[in-house]
Amino acid sequence: MEASSSCERARNICIVKTLAKLGHFPIRKSEKEAWFLSPLRSETQASFSVSLIKNLWYDFGIGKGGSAIDLIMALENCSAYEAAQSLQENIPLSFSPEKISDKRNSVQIKQINELKHPALIQYLTSRKIPLQIGQTFCHEVWYYLNNKTYFAIGLSNDAGGYELRNKFFKCSTSPKTVSTFLRGYKRLVITEGMFDFLSLKVLDDELFSSSDIVVLNSIGNINLIPEEWNHYSEIYLLLDNDQAGRTATKQLLKKFSNAVDESQFYFDFKDLNDMLTHGRTKT
Repeated sequence: MEASSSCERARNICIVKTLAKLGHFPIRKSEKEAWFLSPLRSETQASFSVSLIKNLWYDFGIGKGGSAIDLIMALENCSAYEAAQSLQENIPLSFSPEKISDKRNSVQIKQINELKHPALIQYLTSRKIPLQIGQTFCHEVWYYLNNKTYFAIGLSNDAGGYELRNKFFKCSTSPKTVSTFLRGYKRLVITEGMFDFLSLKVLDDELFSSSDIVVLNSIGNINLIPEEWNHYSEIYLLLDNDQAGRTATKQLLKKFSNAVDESQFYFDFKDLNDMLTHGRTKT
């Protein structure tokens, strides 16, 4: 009974505070989740997510997750009991869920305009995206964050939120989910981010214009791809060439028999936009 009680207390220890104590801090954070560079492996793009509501972690690069106990077991290669003891002895930090209603540190949209600010146009140009394409699918979004006003290129998602990008900052508003462009075609294309989506329009307009398209906006959103979408004749996967992207691709290949990994077209680049900005074209 004592061991069970010890493990239960350890599960209520805050994972974010545990990681901070171990020297790991979030790369980005929203109301509901914090994203870290994985403490379990080497990576350059944050794909280690911690739920600020449920106090659970998930590493999309290896497809594993769990409680604070599971994290310490993975980090220290020890038993659950040893992990619980280590947590309680060294990191007595209790977890309390984030309050969704607390907006002080969240992104709040001020206004949405046509994309025309010179700094954003310059940023589009640096990513090799023509202004006409940017203006067709995105907006100029002005927003508040920490009592300051900013502006960014915004791609709306299916729940009314926005993915926001400028030269210096990458964030999103709540609610965060996928962006779908479903036009009744027999083929579905899944891209990982906003600039992959825009880059596809530049690199392969025929594919872009003859397919339904889903922008994940976060690798964690692959769980939002419904199994009913197996009605498509083909599902093209254009995810990043990093460990998290490859793991997500494998999961979708397993989920959909009609899915095809198309990342071989940019195998020596991180993603579609990386290929585009380096002057290569999709063949």
